[in-house]
Amino acid sequence: MNHFPVYLNVENRKIVVCGGGETALAKLRLLQKTSADIHVYHPSPVDDLIALARADLITLHRRHVMADDIAGAALFYAAHDDDALDREQAALATKLGVFANVVDNLAASAFITPAIVDRDPVTIAIGSEGTAPILARQIKAHLEEHLDTNLGILAQVAKPFRAIADQIPMGPARRKFWDEFYRTIGPRALSQGKAAVANALEKLFETHKSPADALGHVAFVGAGPGAPELLTLKARKELDRADVVIYDRLVGTGILELARREARMIDVGKTGFGPSVDQGTINDLIVKHAQQGDYVVRLKGGDCTVFGRLDEEIEALAPHDISWHIVPGITAASASAAAIGQSLTKRGRNTSVRFLTGHDMAGFADHDWTSLAGGDQVAAIYMGKKSSRFIQGRLLMHGARADTPLSIIENASRADQTITSVTLDRLAHVFQSGAIAGPALIFLGLQPRDAVNLPLTQKETA
Repeated sequence: MNHFPVYLNVENRKIVVCGGGETALAKLRLLQKTSADIHVYHPSPVDDLIALARADLITLHRRHVMADDIAGAALFYAAHDDDALDREQAALATKLGVFANVVDNLAASAFITPAIVDRDPVTIAIGSEGTAPILARQIKAHLEEHLDTNLGILAQVAKPFRAIADQIPMGPARRKFWDEFYRTIGPRALSQGKAAVANALEKLFETHKSPADALGHVAFVGAGPGAPELLTLKARKELDRADVVIYDRLVGTGILELARREARMIDVGKTGFGPSVDQGTINDLIVKHAQQGDYVVRLKGGDCTVFGRLDEEIEALAPHDISWHIVPGITAASASAAAIGQSLTKRGRNTSVRFLTGHDMAGFADHDWTSLAGGDQVAAIYMGKKSSRFIQGRLLMHGARADTPLSIIENASRADQTITSVTLDRLAHVFQSGAIAGPALIFLGLQPRDAVNLPLTQKETA
């Protein structure tokens, strides 16, 4: 990022625009929406510029700009469509310590003006660092279409109310109040006008100013297999509300970046061969932050209802009367099946699929290994890296062929996804060799579909 986006206070400050034609007019259409003191300099301005001056929207000077005109200005725009003159005047502004912009000349500009979606006092600035102005305009058009034109009313009503809302305790309680206003209460009243929004805000305040229950809430959220595009819309909204995010190792960094900027991020990741945070500590963290009134997002890779110890964490909340809800996600088996171009079930092949976890080897003793070794089963084995030798041994012991094919999908759905085809007698060796370092799912009974042209690295292990 070469251009850091900021909002500059220009109230009653001088902005200088040099130019007398359409280029200058285009900039003024945006600048005149501000509360700045706008001065335009050109010996022969077009009629539209003269009209703006007569309407007292700008101060027009029918001459070229001089150093004293620029000194002390907040911003300077060179908009003559004369490259030599624009560069000369921008250099003068820079020498005087004023940020200068040469319209449509990124290299000669100290700052750029983004495309803006205006819902005064709410504004959204969109920039591409001058590389893709058409794309920025397309994004602007998309936002204009989807944002209510009266959206600014919510902020207008809320601004004078902020001092009153300070009576609500700072922290989660106050954030909850404003979140409810902007998320539900305010938008519902918006269609009825400004007075209705103000009334709705006052009623909401009455219910929040003396909160009877300081407890927070816990959302158990499935983050999907790793690709941010596979995160559900509901999960995305939960991340936007979170005061605290307690996340697992399998959650992708791109997804973590979607969390609210002020949210506290707590890593409780577990690794197959490395250090881990024990489940009791995780339970205590969830309870502790919910008791403090935080909105806690317990973020788990894949689907939080599949091998995520969800029941243990919910049961930890029960003695404390902490409320909770579940947001499911796309599980790794679904993403891995998609990666190899297969379905989890197929008529004539298998009408059921087993989900097994290799994390707890003691639990493997209860499986029907004879049935799994029969050759007509499909099983998705989660977290099988550490217990790969045990899985291999059990299948061979119960009659599985040594050349039984398996598929190992590493980092399913991510940019570094890989697929390894391996026979059963080589399963443990593949993991112990260190060739597969990321999270991996093992498929018994499914192989990559040869007809699918997969955009990934495919490794064949004999």
